[in-house]
Amino acid sequence: MSRILVTGSAEGLGRATAETLLAAGHDVVVHARRPERAEVLDDLADRGADVVVGDFAERDAVRRIADELDASRPLDAVVHNAGVWSGPAVMPVNIVAPYLLTALLRGPRRLVYLSSGSHLGGRPSALEGTDWRGTSAGSYADSKLFVTALAAAVARLRPGVASNAVDPGWVPTRMGGPDAPDDLELGHRTQEWLASSDDPQAQSTGGYWYHGKRTQPHRAVHDEAFQDRLVQALAEETGTAL
Repeated sequence: MSRILVTGSAEGLGRATAETLLAAGHDVVVHARRPERAEVLDDLADRGADVVVGDFAERDAVRRIADELDASRPLDAVVHNAGVWSGPAVMPVNIVAPYLLTALLRGPRRLVYLSSGSHLGGRPSALEGTDWRGTSAGSYADSKLFVTALAAAVARLRPGVASNAVDPGWVPTRMGGPDAPDDLELGHRTQEWLASSDDPQAQSTGGYWYHGKRTQPHRAVHDEAFQDRLVQALAEETGTAL
């Protein structure tokens, strides 16, 4: 069984992902933004899950969590699920935090990044001048384009690591709203499969997945020059190389 971190696992897709992996016998690490939010994870902790707490809008918190995890048993996989829809935290949470965890965590051989169909409306040109620190509201579509391209960049730059992006669909979570048309169950199955399955397809890399099927992302995602500009911008901004 694998040791798997699921970020943003207090509710919604992250919670469902953590519950399913835990039920399957995996060693799961769950994450909440604040101590009071972590209380909803008590039942998972009682079943054996480890809990880490930190606000991904704060880089020091991301670094602290990475240090805490690196000091414990190595992770086999990370599901980068945490995300916000709007406001100043969009870029810090949706792209800077996954980048930092990817750069800092030792050992994971499978990385799953939550994308969105909204990434198709992202603008590659937005890379220049992006407010990485969240002093102003960021574009959700741009952030999801960036994290999808990050997944592809990691697949190229880290041989032996299975790195993939997943569009979970527009599902009825707090973020998606009660009238979202997609299937909540299908919304978390693909990332669980990519993080833990022995299926050869699940161990492939560089994919963009929707409900168990590999599909085509925004054309910029597999543009190596764009990937390199993104990784360089994040490295310079955070002072941490991939």
